[in-house]
Amino acid sequence: MSRGDDNANDGEAATARLRLIRTPKVGPVTYRQLIARFGSADAAIAALPMLASRGGGAPPPIATDDDARREIARAAKLGARHLFLDDADYPPLLCELDNAPAAIVVRGDIALARRTCIAMVGARNASAAACRFARSLAHDLAAEGASVVSGLARGIDTAAHVGSLDGGTIAVIAGGIDIAYPPENAALQDRIAETGLLIAEMPPGTEPRARHFPYRNRIIAGLSVGTVVVEAVPKSGSLITARLAGEAGREVMAVPGHPLDPRAQGCNLLIREGATLVQSAADILEQVRPIDVRAVRAPGSSYGAPPLEDANDADRRVVVALLAPVPVAVDELIRQAGLSPAIVQTVLLELELAGRIERHAGARVSLS
Repeated sequence: MSRGDDNANDGEAATARLRLIRTPKVGPVTYRQLIARFGSADAAIAALPMLASRGGGAPPPIATDDDARREIARAAKLGARHLFLDDADYPPLLCELDNAPAAIVVRGDIALARRTCIAMVGARNASAAACRFARSLAHDLAAEGASVVSGLARGIDTAAHVGSLDGGTIAVIAGGIDIAYPPENAALQDRIAETGLLIAEMPPGTEPRARHFPYRNRIIAGLSVGTVVVEAVPKSGSLITARLAGEAGREVMAVPGHPLDPRAQGCNLLIREGATLVQSAADILEQVRPIDVRAVRAPGSSYGAPPLEDANDADRRVVVALLAPVPVAVDELIRQAGLSPAIVQTVLLELELAGRIERHAGARVSLS
């Protein structure tokens, strides 16, 4: 894609991109595919009705110019700005995710995202000892030049941010950049925006909802070369973040805990399944330092989107017949359909815009 045709730093192009991003049914994967195929957000927006019709549904309501401009202006008034996927400042490791946010809202020092980033997550109701350890661990990591990434939740997240506040901390929040959650962390959130980096995927003014937290977790994992878990119960959000980190090919580490403490079960389970046991910042840095962030794809060099190719009705029938309410890997769909990856991806794009399928983590899709 030529950046000259649709430079995200240009005001009109930024407005068009944000319109596309905020249009229902256009998720991160679909956004990449649309830009890769049509070359610009304006062209992609013009094609949405046709694509949705091919998928057998009505076109999604497209966000307006005024809506996009108001959002950009509101972010600017808050001292924040939007970063689009191929902006030079977009975090390079996050860009590597197939479902990386097409745009993020940032406030603070974006240079922190180009350091070695370590995610630290854990229980909201963490023990006092675990919070103290997390605070110390984060302080030591920041002192070594790493940026500590967490989600600004109660417990371990808060301890991690407090410990690394003076050395470099990044908070990824589930709601809008101007919404503090939990409310008691409002002052900490403002302090991070001043001395660290605050990142949100949702538009300003968005109150966090339960569905937003898994999206936030993928950003935490995606920003970081490794994720450290300090106290977590099984099936917790912290373990979801660890799983996402593993799926992205990043290091997964855990602090062991007492076997009789339920809050330690998640960490001990991770270690049993192959996560690295860590007891100090040195243990963490030893695991992640061989990963050179200069080796990752530079923002703007490629969207990493699979190629698309026009499909016919017979192709669509084959793909739809293989879909079910149970998520299936796209690679498996391609194998069973006997069609080219480009055709299958095109059919899935049309179906998503028509509201007939949903995308899931791990490059899986299901019928809506």
